[in-house]
Amino acid sequence: MKFTVAGDMLIQRRIPKDYEGFDEVKQYIEKGDARFFNLETTLSRGEYFANQYCGGSYIRVEPEALDDAKRFGFNMLSFANNHSMDFSHDGLMATKKAVDEAGFPNTGAGANLDEASAPCYLDTKNGRVALISVVSTMMNEAAMAGKQSRRFKGRPGVNGLRIDEHIEVTAEQFKVLNEIIEQSDVNAEFNILRAEGYLPPVKEGTNQIKNMAFKVGDKARCVTHPNEEDTERVLKAIYEAQMQADYILVSVHSHELSGKSKENPSDFLCEFAHKCIDAGAHAIIGHGPHLLRPIEIYKKRPIFYSLGDFVIHNECIPYAPYEMYEKQHLTDDATMRELFYDRSKGYTRGLMRDRRMLESVIPYFEMENGELKYLELMPIELNFDKEGLWQKGDPRFSSKHGIIERLSEMSKQFGTKISVNEKGFGIVQI
Repeated sequence: MKFTVAGDMLIQRRIPKDYEGFDEVKQYIEKGDARFFNLETTLSRGEYFANQYCGGSYIRVEPEALDDAKRFGFNMLSFANNHSMDFSHDGLMATKKAVDEAGFPNTGAGANLDEASAPCYLDTKNGRVALISVVSTMMNEAAMAGKQSRRFKGRPGVNGLRIDEHIEVTAEQFKVLNEIIEQSDVNAEFNILRAEGYLPPVKEGTNQIKNMAFKVGDKARCVTHPNEEDTERVLKAIYEAQMQADYILVSVHSHELSGKSKENPSDFLCEFAHKCIDAGAHAIIGHGPHLLRPIEIYKKRPIFYSLGDFVIHNECIPYAPYEMYEKQHLTDDATMRELFYDRSKGYTRGLMRDRRMLESVIPYFEMENGELKYLELMPIELNFDKEGLWQKGDPRFSSKHGIIERLSEMSKQFGTKISVNEKGFGIVQI
């Protein structure tokens, strides 16, 4: 069975049919039987109201943009990410409708939690592939889909993976923390709500400042684990998919990091990826932070902690809701050019000014009897050096930017060895 997978397609405008480099990328993607990408936008014509919260910008494009994804050769997708609810429930369901009508098997978002968490399936000449999709980076927990009950409809949203998080501090720091909590009355309202039964009691050995929990440990550090309930829901979907498919892919949209570098995946994500493979998943496809993260080969199955961007049109938004102007202390009398100029401090910061955000890879891999047999990486760059914003963001093969070398270096922490062949492609040692 052959696979090609890509990261985020943050598309905000149509992609020219004949741009230089298109054919090479298309031919590479089409090597796979299953060909996946993450659609990081909503699909509508601007008719839906904006949510109070967005994924950073309010992202939207006309549904015809899916034709561009088809031209690249993709045949399955997820659109579960931090932008899924930019235009609230109506925008999410319009996106779902457009993706369904375009014929893409998809999962991760839907009319209720059962629909959002269920596997979708792709039939190919070489076998059947299941896709399960989850997102940890949500605008807030209100983006999560809701369960149906016998009396009430479910709530549209995404298949969320919440994070159970606490901070460990030393015994001395914990003592000082308790004094601060006691003297400041910072938790007074929360304590009343607990006494009234609206919040669960604080766990033994733990103290909290509002929603952040603290425990005693050897040193100060942030500890994260995947939420048990959400993890069990994904593992149940994997169990179901084992009866229906030859291979199971799990898509994870996660921005969270470990330490101070965006390249380091959070500890909860590594734990979650291992649990999924232990349960029967064959590959974990990560995306979200708009740059590459390490590759791990775990039990002869690949984990891509982030594949970065396949397409990024982050500042090609033609108009925006009032809230987006308000964040920059502007009114909607301002132009989008003024908005992005202010947000980027005169075009000196942000995603489009960081070369790493416009460099990525497209993995092609082969599996047999459930095990990885071959893994190759096409390095792509998204025209970082072009002057005009409208010229940036579409993928081209590049062996000149040291992309594979950088990915190889960061993947060493997971014991992954990547070499560069004569064509400039990365070859992962199995």
